[in-house]
Amino acid sequence: MLSLQLMRLKKSSSVVFWGIFLRILSRVHHRKLKFSLGEEMFMLFAVGGQSGQRLLFPSGLRRICEKWRKVFQIVRITLILQIGRISTKVTVWEQAHHTNFSSVTEFLLLGFSNLGETQLILFAVFLCLYLVILTGNITIVTVIRLDRSLHIPMYFFLGVLSISETCYTFVILPKMLVNLLSLLRTISFVNCAIQMFFFLGFAVTNCMLLGVMGYDRYAAICHPLRYPVLMRWQVCGQLAAACAAIGFLFSMTGSFLVFELPYCGPNKINHYFCDISPVIRLACTDTYVNELIIFIGGVLALMVPLTFICISYGFIVHTIVKIPSTEGKLKAFSTCASHLTVVIVHYGCASFVYLRPSSKYSFSKDRLVTVTYTVVTPLLNPMVYSLRNKDVQLAIRKVIGRRGFFPKNL
Repeated sequence: MLSLQLMRLKKSSSVVFWGIFLRILSRVHHRKLKFSLGEEMFMLFAVGGQSGQRLLFPSGLRRICEKWRKVFQIVRITLILQIGRISTKVTVWEQAHHTNFSSVTEFLLLGFSNLGETQLILFAVFLCLYLVILTGNITIVTVIRLDRSLHIPMYFFLGVLSISETCYTFVILPKMLVNLLSLLRTISFVNCAIQMFFFLGFAVTNCMLLGVMGYDRYAAICHPLRYPVLMRWQVCGQLAAACAAIGFLFSMTGSFLVFELPYCGPNKINHYFCDISPVIRLACTDTYVNELIIFIGGVLALMVPLTFICISYGFIVHTIVKIPSTEGKLKAFSTCASHLTVVIVHYGCASFVYLRPSSKYSFSKDRLVTVTYTVVTPLLNPMVYSLRNKDVQLAIRKVIGRRGFFPKNL
């Protein structure tokens, strides 16, 4: 009799074991089975495997079964708690995972929208300035390319700077002109990142080129005999390529630090293009580390070339003072005047905007400075080098073929 009961118990145990296993799976997948775990345990200890009749256990075996029943209840409670914790962790991880990605798909460029009808006047002014910038820089590049007398390192770097300035303004001004006439001033998240990347790339490239041009003037004035060796064409090409590579390396790093942040809330950029400070202020997380790295990069991109320029001009001044004739001194200074003018305006405006934390940013106060380094500086480059440089004037006259086009006293 006892052996028969044990056989039934063995069959029932195997059946209920799989029932408990399926029950746990059903809890994970949020499904419901017919019996609760307590009823399944009752089937194990109180119901026959096939007949469905109550089993008559000895008192000792019954106590063992009750003890195991309590153990399985504790296991059941523990499993439910663990499954609940895992579900909570998965939910929290999914929320954190989704917050790493920006929910903002486009930005609104406010720009000059608060000026009302004045925007039409600004459109006309900026359009004229943009056309002058394009015409001046394209003219300089064309003249340097066609006139052999300008095939020297100084004008080679001037031509590269003109190309960079043209691309620099092309990234910003066309979009700004469209927004001045449009009510829909949006820019997609991707396009904003692309605009910032190329804007920073060409801006830092210009800084590096101005530093290289300072070194060119130092080599020409302080080491005139070694100048053809120091600034041979291979070296000039390598320096120009290094300027572009460094510029876009800084740009890639800065753009990544800005756009890897989550943007899940406001999308109004208080600027007329995607600049670092107004964009990073919209991030919905702590930006201290990113801003610190960007600030350090800005110091390196601006102050290292500027320091190099100052050192170069220190040696230049020391050399010029030793020139006995006044005419020789004026001629040496005249070759540096145009470069110095562009350096002062470019580095002065850029340092005022970028060498400070974004918390100090104010579009209403910085508007004039921003327009200066995005519009006036690219305009200043062709005007200074064409109106103040007699070699460029003569070359333009040769190319155009109209010698009376420019006054002789300019």
